[in-house]
Amino acid sequence: MTSAGGEALERDCEAFLFHLRNERGLSPNTIEGYGRDLHQAVAFCEEAGIASWQAMKGHHVRAYVAGCHRKGLSGKSLSRRLSSLRTFFNWLGREGKVRGNPAMEVSAPRDGKRLPRTLDTDQVAELMAGDASDWHTKRDQAILELFYSSGLRLSELVGADLTDIDWSEGAIRVVGKGNKERQVPIGSIAQSALEAWLAVREDLPVSGRTCDDDAVFISERGTRISTRNVQSRIDLWTARKMMPGKVHPHMLRHSFASHLLESSGDLRAVQELLGHADISTTQIYTHLNFQHLADVYDKAHPRAHRKPSRPPHGGTDDDSD
Repeated sequence: MTSAGGEALERDCEAFLFHLRNERGLSPNTIEGYGRDLHQAVAFCEEAGIASWQAMKGHHVRAYVAGCHRKGLSGKSLSRRLSSLRTFFNWLGREGKVRGNPAMEVSAPRDGKRLPRTLDTDQVAELMAGDASDWHTKRDQAILELFYSSGLRLSELVGADLTDIDWSEGAIRVVGKGNKERQVPIGSIAQSALEAWLAVREDLPVSGRTCDDDAVFISERGTRISTRNVQSRIDLWTARKMMPGKVHPHMLRHSFASHLLESSGDLRAVQELLGHADISTTQIYTHLNFQHLADVYDKAHPRAHRKPSRPPHGGTDDDSD
């Protein structure tokens, strides 16, 4: 039987889930995951005699994590539960229900899984730097910026169509694994690079050729760009910048996720941005220190800060799908 304190805790959880569903528009699976994690926290609070979230302190959170660990939960699962609790307490704080975030005082044990190699922010800036003055460089810069700005997979970038870009929202719709669609933000720098590219897109270097009507990125012959072509262009630019090691498109996606999580406490929101079906895939990045992420994209990502944008040269808002 649920106690009066437990009912109050559950009411706050339900209000938070309502916020995720109706204000943040997160997917049902993500909301369900938050619900499961918070239900476990409520159960712990009832056993510990904690009647309100304000009464939950750092030592309580450590005891909760230790108890979960004794039950055999992995470091990944503990990181996920802590991430949910941190995000929940951030929301409680904004609602004036608590002061402070006790979950921020606790780190989960790690499983030791190695994080994929990433670029640091200085290396990203160096790779993106330069004057895009011709057809090829404008296209390449737009490709690099979009990879890093939105965390796209190579197949998602190559498969993107012009109608997938929503200029009024500053976002792009992509089709990921399992043919699942998602919409992700495009930062202001990437928007500007895309505008510059689309202004010259139809001025093909190879005469007598026509453009693919749909593809955002095309080859100099006018056909949709291939994955091999994208990799070769990245190889070219990393060689010109004398960057160490091989930089591949997925490394830019890893960098996007790592840099976002360095400034965030919302693992599930990053899961949504990356299009991961299972949060365990996203948890490879949880070695990073979590901090509060008030606005997951606009305030956390180094090159985000989106701007209202106009459609490029001759387009209209009706071009979006």
